[in-house]
Amino acid sequence: MGSNQAAASFLTNLARAAFSLGLGATVLNSSLYTVDGGQRAVLFDRFRGVIDETVGEGTHFLIPWLQKPFIFDIRTRPHTFSSVSGTKDLQMVNLTLRVLSRPEVSRLPYIFKTLGLEYDEKVLPSIGNEVLKAVVAQFNADQLLTDRPHVSALVRESLILRAKDFNIVLDDVAITHLSYGAEFSKAVEQKQVAQQEAERSKFVVAKAEQERRAAIIRAEGESESAKLISDATSAAGMGLIELRRIEASREIASTLAKTPNVVYLPHGNNMLLGLNPSMVSGR
Repeated sequence: MGSNQAAASFLTNLARAAFSLGLGATVLNSSLYTVDGGQRAVLFDRFRGVIDETVGEGTHFLIPWLQKPFIFDIRTRPHTFSSVSGTKDLQMVNLTLRVLSRPEVSRLPYIFKTLGLEYDEKVLPSIGNEVLKAVVAQFNADQLLTDRPHVSALVRESLILRAKDFNIVLDDVAITHLSYGAEFSKAVEQKQVAQQEAERSKFVVAKAEQERRAAIIRAEGESESAKLISDATSAAGMGLIELRRIEASREIASTLAKTPNVVYLPHGNNMLLGLNPSMVSGR
């Protein structure tokens, strides 16, 4: 009997010790929380509310039930959203904006109190659409293509200032997609075709003008040449004409001398062409 009571007492003590150890481990575990790298924590106290100090990386103590940690990711994260905006000339444009954002660490308690953990999803799409519509409305549809760097810079500057009001830091802002409606795209294509036709017409007109000028220059040259010949003839009189006749006769005589069936008569200036020597001598 005594041995059984001793064994039962031992088991009871062992169970109490195990329960106490388990309860202590549970309490200790609930009193600790860990903040990983790239994160920060904000503590909520049931009596004091949100504590204004941000908790850094590492393992930290808290009062169970009275305090609760809320973990924020402070690394830069990408966000993409689209917007349909109207241009200055009343054309609808589809734009896609990509931003890289992160919270301002020192303002995390205020962000938690005003916006909660999903602060970026609540703020960025709203202010992004607001800024896109405001900037796009300042430009015509074709200017969005020709002045795209300027448009992107305006969107970036405006969105950074707007996000700063909500304690959000934007590391990068970029327009990744821009497209127009089918009607405007067709109008742009027709305009490009018309511009190409206009350039081609200008080329044809310029070519015709060059040909006209060349014809005028050639005519002026021929006129000047004829005038010089006329002046030279008038100055030299019949002597120049006689000289030209003698030069022509010499060329004719040189050509006939090379022909075998041509005979020159010894007297006068007559020439018998196409006759052989027997016909000339009367035989």
